[in-house]
Amino acid sequence: MTTEPAWDYYRTFLSVLRNGSLSAAARELDLTQPTVGRQIAALEKSLGGRALFTRSPSGLLPTRTAHDLQPHAETMASAASVMLRASAGSNLMKGTVRITASVAIGTEVLPAALRTFNVAHPGITLELTLSDLSVDLLKRDADVAVRMVRPRQQALFAKRVGRVALGFHAHRQYLDRHPMPTRLEDLEHHLVIGFDQVPPYARDIKIGGRPVTRESFGFRTDNDSAQLAALRAGIGIGVCQYGIARRNSDLVPLLTREFTLSFDMWVVMHEDQKKVERVRAAFDHLAAAMSDYCATAGPPKP
Repeated sequence: MTTEPAWDYYRTFLSVLRNGSLSAAARELDLTQPTVGRQIAALEKSLGGRALFTRSPSGLLPTRTAHDLQPHAETMASAASVMLRASAGSNLMKGTVRITASVAIGTEVLPAALRTFNVAHPGITLELTLSDLSVDLLKRDADVAVRMVRPRQQALFAKRVGRVALGFHAHRQYLDRHPMPTRLEDLEHHLVIGFDQVPPYARDIKIGGRPVTRESFGFRTDNDSAQLAALRAGIGIGVCQYGIARRNSDLVPLLTREFTLSFDMWVVMHEDQKKVERVRAAFDHLAAAMSDYCATAGPPKP
């Protein structure tokens, strides 16, 4: 009874044929030289004892039998490669990844980054929740978060990806109607876009020596997208991330020497999620994309 040789023997045969020696084939296949020799001998035995190689001073030379066998072995190698690709395709990462970020980052920055992730991982469904309040990753309300505050919980894995700066801007249409402010005190004579309820991080800010209150603003909304829309519409002067403002040539940075806010940006996930392939892929992708964004998000050079 003849035993059909394993595919591994044909793979070894092709490697010896390409490399001209047992030792070189062993290195390519990460096998020992005796193992390669045994597999070639077993393949020769299955072929009725016909030799596949002869020794020469320059190495192993293929026999006529080896040349006859070569196209069949290459067909097998091609079929094995197709099977491997098909198997990889059937094991594409699948499932859902829920991402949370602030309104500004989620509407202005993330869409382009998530588009490229979606192209690379079509089997993953993305969910995006936007809030200027921190979603609780410990309760698994989201898988990955983009934050401007470093998390303190030990169970969270966080990567600092850069620093984001914010400053005053105005649309050219607004500046066509109003004088350019040259100092913070000049803002008292301008319509400033800001908050209805001043957030904690802004309560220590002083403009022209006065603390910021809701009365400091002539246009009030607590929604970052609405503030940005008002800024783009030329309603008044507002604070915007430099990285976002640079995408609109009509938004002019103002008072860059007198006022700048800056925050570290972090990409965060639960420690346990590092083992979940689709979540780790989303985390790594966002970390790289947000790092690229931070590289453009600093204040303009004087």
